[in-house]
Amino acid sequence: MKTMETTQTEEQATSAAQQDERTETPLESLSSIASVLAVGLFVMTFIFQNFEIPSGSMEKTLLIGDHVLVDRVTLAPPTKWAPFTHYRDVNRGDIIVFLKPGEPDMFLVKRAIGLPGDRIHLRNGVVYRNGVAQNEPYAAMPSSDGDPQHEYQPYRDDFPSIPPDPMYQVTASWQYELPTHIEGGDLVVPPGKVFAMGDNRPDSLDGRFWGFVPRENIVGRPLFVYWSFETPADQANKQTIADRFSFMTHILIHFFTETRWSRTFHLIR
Repeated sequence: MKTMETTQTEEQATSAAQQDERTETPLESLSSIASVLAVGLFVMTFIFQNFEIPSGSMEKTLLIGDHVLVDRVTLAPPTKWAPFTHYRDVNRGDIIVFLKPGEPDMFLVKRAIGLPGDRIHLRNGVVYRNGVAQNEPYAAMPSSDGDPQHEYQPYRDDFPSIPPDPMYQVTASWQYELPTHIEGGDLVVPPGKVFAMGDNRPDSLDGRFWGFVPRENIVGRPLFVYWSFETPADQANKQTIADRFSFMTHILIHFFTETRWSRTFHLIR
């Protein structure tokens, strides 16, 4: 009797194990994949997002070809349904990702220089905030290195001391709005706005040329570089299918030799 009971118990255990190890049905597999995709889509839409840096306006902080992960939560407006989430307002010196004013489909990345009430003035490229010269070791300044782009330019480097000249790429709306925000030679940041500039000051089309960033346009802040590939400065202008296919082929061939491995997981400050 004892032997028979033992055999029956073993058979029951084997049957249960077989049931546990049964093959997942196609519907269950599809459901699992859909769940993973839904979670991933939520995370990449509302929490994190990846961006590629297309221009040199933030060099040397960010290089052309840097692929960055952006935190879309910290600088977002607080919500009642997620009280456990950490929110904060923009700080001076933050690198921010935002929708360009007047062009709602274009994302830009710049550094927040002035907050509401701040008085901003540049003298020979040096930022003065509320009368105090800022120590910005990351910022490129005008120079006499032979590059016309880097040579001193009055409007750009002593902003906002003179009216915009036709040679500068200043938007029409900003030409009219700019004088209304100047007090005592300083640009005064109005409520609900942020004044932002690129770190590569001689080569950055930033707030000096199109104005303030509305607070609601700010979508996040870049956290780190997850991949960086040596990319030509004019690659962003090549939008044809042939150009894109050619560059994708170039990446596949030169992935190991032209990836900037030292910038992998580089923290952005």
